[in-house]
Amino acid sequence: MKLIFEKSVSGKRGYLNPKSDVPVQGTIPEKYLRSEAATLPEVSELEAVRHFTSLSQRNFSIDTNFYPLGSCTMKYNPKFTEAVAQIPGFAHLHPMLPQLKNGERLTQGALEVLYDMDRLMCEMTGMDSFTLQPLAGAHGELTGVMMMAAYHKSKGNKKKYIIVPDSAHGTNPATAAIAGYEAISIPSKADGTMDLKILEEKINDEVAGLMLTCPNTHGIFNANIDKIAEMIHAVDGIMYYDGANLNAILGRCRPGDIGFDVMHINTHKTFTTPHGGGGPGSGPVGVKEKLIPFLPISRVVKKESGEFGLDYDYPDSIGYIASFYGNFALLLRAYAYILLMGKEGLEAVSNHAVLNANYVKERLKKYYKLAFDRLCMHESVFSASLQAERGVHALDIAKFLIDQGIHPPTVYFPLTVKESIMIEPTETEAKEMLDEFVDKMIAADELSRTDPESFHHMPTTTPVTRPDEVKAARDINTNYFGSNS
Repeated sequence: MKLIFEKSVSGKRGYLNPKSDVPVQGTIPEKYLRSEAATLPEVSELEAVRHFTSLSQRNFSIDTNFYPLGSCTMKYNPKFTEAVAQIPGFAHLHPMLPQLKNGERLTQGALEVLYDMDRLMCEMTGMDSFTLQPLAGAHGELTGVMMMAAYHKSKGNKKKYIIVPDSAHGTNPATAAIAGYEAISIPSKADGTMDLKILEEKINDEVAGLMLTCPNTHGIFNANIDKIAEMIHAVDGIMYYDGANLNAILGRCRPGDIGFDVMHINTHKTFTTPHGGGGPGSGPVGVKEKLIPFLPISRVVKKESGEFGLDYDYPDSIGYIASFYGNFALLLRAYAYILLMGKEGLEAVSNHAVLNANYVKERLKKYYKLAFDRLCMHESVFSASLQAERGVHALDIAKFLIDQGIHPPTVYFPLTVKESIMIEPTETEAKEMLDEFVDKMIAADELSRTDPESFHHMPTTTPVTRPDEVKAARDINTNYFGSNS
């Protein structure tokens, strides 16, 4: 039935059935109605299919193009994990089933996956127990810091501060603030690592803990991590590991072995689950033994009978932090990936990620200023300061790459590097793709010398070309279709 929106015979306006002229959804107040009927296209099914297919082909994704976003680890999602997530025995489960009589017996397979995932993540990270509930990395951070706060409260500790380096992801100080703490920022030294002298000056009995990414957003592993952990633990502080860059050390180094007490894992960054578009995420959180009492409920346990079930009897728990048991479909994908890769495969992941990053670094450092000229881990940070002297900034180079069919790397982050360009190729890209990317970055440098003005009109190959991004940020139009829409 086609519904139109205009006046009826009675003079009232609303959604009408053209055959009977009877309002089908009641009337709408005059002030909310259009001044004239909406103009809607009348198209065939074929035309509609072509329209939306054409739109879909404009999507930029890792399946179609290189996506070297630094610190975001945008790597290929293997298709076999999608098939695993669609197995009917998993996909058709209702989350309320375990709460019904005999419900646990009907969900033994799903509960076993969650139980095994806990054990696997402990083995890979050196933690003693995990919660799989958090629905994103940032959600995992908050869960971890809430457990940190619960730990201090249980001991009667009066803590006010959480320390973060100036190279930290923005979620770190935001998480600290949401959890009721004040963030203390520690500057980086010239070598890209946190200044230990200033850190030592800032540590006192009111410090609840330190949030650290290792390797950090400069792509550098802090060789003094054991000393840092000793300093924080001396005031009964908690070492928090931001797992965003776990991809760089996967299978080679375990955060739980080098002094960290709690951490989150971004499953999309480390274990190839889908990411982006505002969709569902997953950020499991692991803890050392002293924080286990505070883990969220419910927890999957293995009973003496060998069956799996749910346990809620943890009086010191911080409670529920997400509905049910986490994003099960994403956890399934990660579980399948881990089982396929095995220990040797996971070591190969970090080996190739580090190799790819250093290959790009060595080829590009002749053309772009290298922020830290040393062996990097999974990503390297350049500065477009030399190109900026010619009137071509990091943002201009990003627009250039769009025209070249490559997603831009992260620009203007980390904030510690002027005109920063942060590149993370990941382990899933072949040398041929890396060479193509580097060649186009070199072409951008050459063009900045010969025709810098041309950058200011890029991109030219997209439906929307160069917007005024400052105006878009400061003068937001939330009523794009007009006042009568």
